[in-house]
Amino acid sequence: MNNRRNFLAGSAGAMGLGALGAGTLGIALTTGPAVAQQATRSPAATPPQLVLPALPVPTLQVNGQEAEFPVRRIYCVGRNYLAHVEELNHDTREAPFFFQKARDMLVRTGGEVAYPSRTEDYEHEVELVLAMKSGGMNITPEEAMGHVYGYAVGLDMTRRDLQNRAQEKRQPWEAGKSFDQSAPCGPITPMGAAPMRDARIHLAVNGRTVTDGNIKDMIWNPAEIVAQLSTLFAIAAGDLIYTGTPAGVGKVGPGDTLLAQVDGLSDLEVRIVQG
Repeated sequence: MNNRRNFLAGSAGAMGLGALGAGTLGIALTTGPAVAQQATRSPAATPPQLVLPALPVPTLQVNGQEAEFPVRRIYCVGRNYLAHVEELNHDTREAPFFFQKARDMLVRTGGEVAYPSRTEDYEHEVELVLAMKSGGMNITPEEAMGHVYGYAVGLDMTRRDLQNRAQEKRQPWEAGKSFDQSAPCGPITPMGAAPMRDARIHLAVNGRTVTDGNIKDMIWNPAEIVAQLSTLFAIAAGDLIYTGTPAGVGKVGPGDTLLAQVDGLSDLEVRIVQG
């Protein structure tokens, strides 16, 4: 624990970043050098003609506002609760790592999730989600929460058999983690004056509680997650960060209703249907 804190404490300070307004949400679209190098056009440039219809930008509801939160990227943290690491028989000394899901894999609360193909072990993982209003690279833990717009409850749906098979062969995780409708997420609650540090996180399947933990039991807290993630990627406005799951993952199937909750946030409820 001390080693990881020392590592983060020694990370470089946040870089100076520009900002663009983002409608009534007031989200600063800050970018670091890595983002600036992307193939973007000047806002004043004539929009290009497209060979296909423009793709919609997924959004999430924001509590207390008519305006919605536009989603840019989805990052997920692996192995961030000790009990979950132990239940899956992984090395408890290993630092958490990151993987991504595509933003069109989001499912809003009240939606249906189709049981995915080629799996016999489809599992739920309930997580606290950070919604970012700004970012950059090499953000310090002390500055990290200033870049967070709010919180939500999410589900990192997993084809566990495909994930395990990939791990055994040292192959990428996409088939097990990043697939259609694998990232349900509830409405975003804007962050208050102080970050969340102590809140119950739990999940019920068909009314029976199967996961019951507390976000204070994270190995790496939200500020440390943002700081470490920003050493690998340029975080920006619209990013979602799923922060890991407590112990209590398990199988679900068609007909099951999942109710995911973090105290103080809006619920996330989805129903699994036949794919």
